[in-house]
Amino acid sequence: MAYARALRVGGAVAACGCLLLGCTGGGDGGSASPSAVASGGTRSATATASASASAGSQSAASAAPEVDPAREPKTPARARALVERVISGPELFGTGVERATPYESDPGQWAVLGDDCLWRLEPLPGDALATLTRHFEVPAGGGKGAVRLSATVTVHRTALDASWEQARMLEEDLDCTEQTQRPGERLTGLQSLSFARGEGGNTSGDDLLLETGQCVSDTRGGPYPYWWQQAVLGSVVAGTSVCGGKGRSQDELNSLVAEVLPRMLLRVQQEIGSTGGSATGTKGGGS
Repeated sequence: MAYARALRVGGAVAACGCLLLGCTGGGDGGSASPSAVASGGTRSATATASASASAGSQSAASAAPEVDPAREPKTPARARALVERVISGPELFGTGVERATPYESDPGQWAVLGDDCLWRLEPLPGDALATLTRHFEVPAGGGKGAVRLSATVTVHRTALDASWEQARMLEEDLDCTEQTQRPGERLTGLQSLSFARGEGGNTSGDDLLLETGQCVSDTRGGPYPYWWQQAVLGSVVAGTSVCGGKGRSQDELNSLVAEVLPRMLLRVQQEIGSTGGSATGTKGGGS
């Protein structure tokens, strides 16, 4: 997917993600139709988000992390250094997760979704200072298929640029409910939800985007449950995704990604958060 795909924020959104994956049917997701994912997933997620918002929206804004613009990277070199400190390695996903091949994306490119709903690699745009995607997998074994995972961090020149990326991504997802990642690999039945700060339990980012559906491969089979999340904090966009495999349960897939993105976002807070706010802060992410 695009080099901007991140985040399960707080308990309410974690429950939201689990409910959405739970709408895909059987253990490997193969028994559900895209329409079942769309209608059931959206209703469950909306109910969860509404309950969370009514219970905690008043305190969410004050609890959300604050960003210190002076600590945000202003050069490509500093942005690349921040990405390396923030992005996940296989250890954050847990035991059994390995580096995939290829492991890292070309840092000079990112993926752009065309009007034909096909993803293509293009040069990094001028409003982005640095980006990196890492690919992971749980190898096939014990009668179960492999699971594919990814983590992405992008640093923009400004927080406004990061917000525009998030807005473009939501618009693209709404326009393309079926997408071709590469020849022979597709995403189908895609549904998206967006949570601003203080909505749906989102207290850790400026904006949260959640996408669910199914992944299908000419070589790996499917459809299998697919889950992607992306969050913005200041000028940084972080994301993660999971594509299931044969015999992999939804609980198993959720457990792989449930804690990864919160930890990535915490690292972002430590890099560019206000030292007088909730983030502890570490030196090195400034201009």
